[in-house]
Amino acid sequence: MPSGLKNSRQPLIPQWSLLGCGALGGVFASLLTISGQSTRALLREHHQSTLHPGIDFTSLEGHVQLLNIERGFVSNPGKIKRLLVMTKANQVLDALTPLVGKLDAGVPIVLLHNGMGIAEQVVAMFPHNPVIGGVTSHGAMKCGHFVFRHTGKGETWLGPINEAANAHVALADELALALGQAGWDEQILVRQWQKLAINCAINPLTALYKLKNGELAGPRFADALQQICVEVADVMCAEGIATTAEELQRRVMTVVELTADNYSSMYQDMEQGRETEIEAITGFLLAKAAEHGIAVPVNQGLYQAVKEKSQAA
Repeated sequence: MPSGLKNSRQPLIPQWSLLGCGALGGVFASLLTISGQSTRALLREHHQSTLHPGIDFTSLEGHVQLLNIERGFVSNPGKIKRLLVMTKANQVLDALTPLVGKLDAGVPIVLLHNGMGIAEQVVAMFPHNPVIGGVTSHGAMKCGHFVFRHTGKGETWLGPINEAANAHVALADELALALGQAGWDEQILVRQWQKLAINCAINPLTALYKLKNGELAGPRFADALQQICVEVADVMCAEGIATTAEELQRRVMTVVELTADNYSSMYQDMEQGRETEIEAITGFLLAKAAEHGIAVPVNQGLYQAVKEKSQAA
C-alpha cells in the first residue's frame, strides 16, 4: 500500500486538546471550533456513559448552535499537539496527573485558571514540557449538560512560566482567531497578580452576599473593596510588582461594570455546593502576606467566611 494512502487513514491530531469542560472551557472549545481549529475535549471517565450529541452553544449575540466537538478521556487521551487546561484551580493537578508519562516532551501546556501558585507545581510534574500561564476575562455560563453560553467578551493574555514556553508565542495568535483578541506578555506574572486582585475583591463578596457582580458598585461595599485593594497592593509591592491600591480599585470597578449581570465563579460554585477556588485566590494572597509579615485582615476575614460557609453547606 502506498505510504501516502496509509497516512491518510491515520487519525488527525486536533490542534487543541482541552482539559476541563466547565463553563469557560465549554465556551473556549466552542469558539475554537467555530474558528475552524479542531478541538478535542478531554473528559473525566464518568462521562463515558453519558450521551454526548455535541455542545449546545449560545454566542454573545444570542445565536444558538449545536457543535460537534470530538471528545476523549484522560485515561486514553490520544495524541496531543498542545494542551489547554481550563479546569478549576483546585482541580488542575488532579486533572493533569493521569497525563504524566503520556504527554510527549515538548508539547506545550497552557494554563488558564483563576488563582496562583499552581503553575510552578505543573512545571515540576512536566519538566520536559513548555508551561504557559494565562489570564482571561471572558464571561461564561454552564446552563446544562454540555450547554454553554458566552456571557462577556474579555481579554486573554499568555506568557512564559518556564524558558521552553518562549518558543510558543504563536499560540496567542491562534487563540486570537477564536477569541477576537489574545496577546503574549513576557511579564505574565504581573497580569496574573492583577487578575488575582480582581478575584480577591469580587469573588468572596459576591459568593458570601449572593450578589451579581454589578451589585458591588453600590456604597455598601465601597470601604471593603478599597481595603481589599490596599492589602493586595501592599503584598504585590512586597513581591516586587509596582502598583497602587487606586490602580487596583480602578481595575476592579471596571470589571464590576463590564460584568454587572454576571455571577462570579465562586458564587456559582458555592450555590451548587462545589468546592471553591478560595485557596488559589485569597489563600495564595494570605500565604504571600505571611511570608512578608504583612497584615491583611479584610482578606483574612473573607477567606475564613468562605471556608466556613462552604463547610456548612
